[in-house]
Amino acid sequence: MTGPKGTLSLTDEQLACIGSVSNFAGAENAKASQKAHLERDPLRIPLLLMQDVIHGCRTIYPVPLALGASFDTEIAEECSCMAAREAAAAGIHVVFAPMVDLARDPRWGRCMETTGEDPYLNYQMARAMVRGFQKDLPDGRGVAACIKHFAAYGQAEAGRDYNTTDMSEQTLRDYYLPAYRAAVEEGAKMVMTSFNALNGIPSAGNKRLVKGILREEWGFDGVVISDYDAVLEMRAHGYCETERDCAEKAMNATTDIEMMPASYLHCIPDLLKEGRLPMCRVDDAVRRVLQLKENLGLFDDPYRAASAAEEERLFLCAEHREIARRAAEASAVLLKNEGVLPFDKVRTKSIAVIGPFADRAMLGNWACYGREEEGISV
Repeated sequence: MTGPKGTLSLTDEQLACIGSVSNFAGAENAKASQKAHLERDPLRIPLLLMQDVIHGCRTIYPVPLALGASFDTEIAEECSCMAAREAAAAGIHVVFAPMVDLARDPRWGRCMETTGEDPYLNYQMARAMVRGFQKDLPDGRGVAACIKHFAAYGQAEAGRDYNTTDMSEQTLRDYYLPAYRAAVEEGAKMVMTSFNALNGIPSAGNKRLVKGILREEWGFDGVVISDYDAVLEMRAHGYCETERDCAEKAMNATTDIEMMPASYLHCIPDLLKEGRLPMCRVDDAVRRVLQLKENLGLFDDPYRAASAAEEERLFLCAEHREIARRAAEASAVLLKNEGVLPFDKVRTKSIAVIGPFADRAMLGNWACYGREEEGISV
């Protein structure tokens, strides 16, 4: 059997009670998934539909690193708001953005997803993007922002993704935590834990980090979700031995949702019976997820803003293209000018644009529903 039901060994009853879905395409698919779920869920609790909308939904704008190079928080907020309107029309409730990790090692493969290496700039950009994504949330045309990856993911050893991070308390708090805190203070609805281990403890099961700093120090009472498969990957970090250990550590750290695989489903009932997990911890996680769904209006309208007609109206509309163009212009960086610019209109007869992307669109690595044939080349 293929798909999550087969690979995760889920029963029909467990599958019916899954609370969220990520990675789908379009309003019609969103509505079909929601309808099918509501027909089989005995409690009729709507799905939470989530997606990576990093630098545009269908109308693609510059990658976050480029937006950081603009030093323009207003254009970052405007782009995020535009992406949120398109995402909401496509049936998306939560976007896995902004990524506010500070990155100072160019070997790290996700540098393009951060706004840079300066804590203050990241702080301001985090606020702007959260404001943009959630600006139209009250009237259903915005989306909930999920900030990531908590915490210090951008400083993984040797720039290797998923690797461990080892740093002092001072460096963590002075340089790496401010942007996450800024996003929380701006009202972000969700936080995603990172893949890395921080000072020996993987973030998904890091009680001091998630329950201590995020919730108790900063007062965050929203939903915390693990990154993809990060709960079970605590075994690869050498922190947990079994699937049951992983589920216990993550839930006790107050990680509410496990994004793949299914250790919560498999193990939490037994952990409760054995007294390794208090029922109040599970109740709190359920309450936070239900509260988010209530705040998004899903109990009043489980299909929310999903609309093929609205997709058609918004995707690549003139207004959104104009925003993306202004963002691209603001993000352009002149590395070095040796007297070439400005061009002499008399002496300059032609200009050569050279390189693999000279005549093709550059969408970036997180282009969501973007299509290369719809992009504009240099």
